[in-house]
Amino acid sequence: MKLFDLSGKVAIVTGSSRGIGRAIAETFAEAGAKVVISARHQEPCEETVAAIRAKGGEAMAITARISDRAQLDNLVAKTAAEWGRIDILVCNAAINPYYGSLEGLTDQVFERMMQSNVLSNLHLSRLVAPGMKERRDGAIIYIVSVGGMASSVSLGMYGITKAADYALCRNLAAEWGPHNIRVNCIAPGLIKTEFARILYEDPERRARREAATPLRRLGEPEDIAGTALLLASPAGAFITGQAIVVDGGALLGLVS
Repeated sequence: MKLFDLSGKVAIVTGSSRGIGRAIAETFAEAGAKVVISARHQEPCEETVAAIRAKGGEAMAITARISDRAQLDNLVAKTAAEWGRIDILVCNAAINPYYGSLEGLTDQVFERMMQSNVLSNLHLSRLVAPGMKERRDGAIIYIVSVGGMASSVSLGMYGITKAADYALCRNLAAEWGPHNIRVNCIAPGLIKTEFARILYEDPERRARREAATPLRRLGEPEDIAGTALLLASPAGAFITGQAIVVDGGALLGLVS
């Protein structure tokens, strides 16, 4: 058995037209999986598909907004119709429309973020679970955040949704473990993506973050992709209900 081989597997990766999601999708394709590229807009999805196919991989694009249940239903249905199965689900897409204190948070924004960042993950997981149960094999991965394990005066609501995702992961891991379905989280630290640009585009702020990180750098999307491959492949066959922190050691809380 090749520990990191995904040959014959079908994977859906949400939010995979760029950043962390794209890196995961490309890594899965290199490991032999057929990969569904999904995001809100068709053109960037097709660009990622083309890049994967250019390297000999197999991929297709299916657009979906994580806030739209009908589009999520279509994502899973079209994948199953085209490739007959779904072995791996990576819930990477998320929103973060609010930057500020919880005191100023509106009910509408709270509900919108919980819908997109948490309920969509549960819905997708429930859609793919029946096939995984039938085959007695499946891997579900939520991309969460170290923000769900710490506190913030400006990104607190985002962290709350990610903490909820981790709780969701643990409970589904317990429920579905007897069916050999593994459910895990990856908690990235600060990764150089467009989504996180506000946190590192200021040179002084970036320098402080790097100095407070034992590995003395920010993360790259590929740093997350390797952990995702571990959790999706036979190498991670005995791991479930966990949140693997990938942050260069930042949560250690260095004191100089």
